[in-house]
Amino acid sequence: MTFDIGYALQVLPIILRAALTTLIATGLGMALALVLGMGFALAGWSRWPALRRCSAAAAMFLRGTPLLVQLYFIYYVLPLYGVATSALATGIAALGLQYAAYVAEVYRSGFESISAGQWDAAAALGLSRGRTWLTVILPQALPRVIPPLGNYLIAMFKSTPYLAAITVNEMLGAALDEAAQSFRYLEPMLIVGGIFMISSYGSAFLVRRLERAYPAHRARGW
Repeated sequence: MTFDIGYALQVLPIILRAALTTLIATGLGMALALVLGMGFALAGWSRWPALRRCSAAAAMFLRGTPLLVQLYFIYYVLPLYGVATSALATGIAALGLQYAAYVAEVYRSGFESISAGQWDAAAALGLSRGRTWLTVILPQALPRVIPPLGNYLIAMFKSTPYLAAITVNEMLGAALDEAAQSFRYLEPMLIVGGIFMISSYGSAFLVRRLERAYPAHRARGW
């Protein structure tokens, strides 16, 4: 099969429209993962053992089950119990939950990189635990975890094709629909692969710029 530029130009707008859905799912899914991951990480540092154990068990469950299984469970099983969402909302929720468990470990490593002396200094100044987190620990820890968080953003972007399994019209799903009608897979798959590659490279470039804008060494002398 030879590459047909005419057919490629024909399907390109369709795939680009589906790419918008992919970007929305990635952006909202990552936002959810960042928030939930912070919740998991802070719960892991809680003074209450029950909360620490529940957080660890939830994160372990999310990391230990495949994204596809979670998608099917949320989309097909939960509606049987009255919890029904759209396919796109389900995809965003599943991506956010899955990656929150990994993001929590990134946050944890950032917290553990802060020396015990920082806690002691905050206590000596009479800062409350909450203020210590907000004004001492987080400003130092977050710049240090930008690179791994950026890697997970790219990984989530490349996980969005799983959403086609629950009828979300993302890039791969749209490309497969077009290919099934024309029996031409070369052009749609090359276009999708190219978009993923260009977007992933662009995301990596932006993450590096962000890392340079907020280098970890700025926070070391607090």
